[in-house]
Amino acid sequence: MRWSNRFAQLMCAGMLLVPVLAQAAEEDPWESINRPIFTFNDTIDTYALKPLAQGYQAVTPQFLEDGIHNFFRNIGDVGNLANDILQAKPHAAAVDTARLLMNTTIGVAGFFDVSTKMGLQRNDEDFGQTLGYWGVGSGPYVMLPFFGPSTLRDAPAKYVDSFTDGYRYVNDVPVRNSVFALEVVDTRASLLSSEKLISGDKYTFIRNAYLQNREFKVKDGKVEDDF
Repeated sequence: MRWSNRFAQLMCAGMLLVPVLAQAAEEDPWESINRPIFTFNDTIDTYALKPLAQGYQAVTPQFLEDGIHNFFRNIGDVGNLANDILQAKPHAAAVDTARLLMNTTIGVAGFFDVSTKMGLQRNDEDFGQTLGYWGVGSGPYVMLPFFGPSTLRDAPAKYVDSFTDGYRYVNDVPVRNSVFALEVVDTRASLLSSEKLISGDKYTFIRNAYLQNREFKVKDGKVEDDF
């Protein structure tokens, strides 16, 4: 009797595991290539980027760190606005236009996020989401060197999004590179507190979290629970 119960439990577990493995194989058919790239990225992060981000947080006063983060988010609102328009979302476009105008002027070039305090919540859009909005599938999961998790749809979309990055139009190369490096460190520093959420296999956790987050964003939060 015990054996039959145990066998039934194993069968149930197997039945649940099969669709999960099948889904993983479908979403990540290039895992054998993605994993080594992930290891490469993780090594660079562990020994270079993460220590820089920790040092940045340690020496930067909180108000200054918040201001720098707000500054880059304000620049990012240009991309949000462009994709609001491409997705035919007039209300979101109006909100992001108001955010840009108010934060750039009253907020001193975005250093202060006055718009959020006034109830204008920031949208988070990019060209990958725009493609998804108009029906382009995500395609297989892709781990990009240096840039991290992406998909076959989202990877080339990053190049399109780069045209809305302010530093791209800075003619002074040292200044442009410094601004870009600061943005990278600021972004990494903002993720430090989230690392405690990672459990189990790090590659699998990050892959699943990325894919679920992208689906959530493309569908504007209207995602049905698989269960």
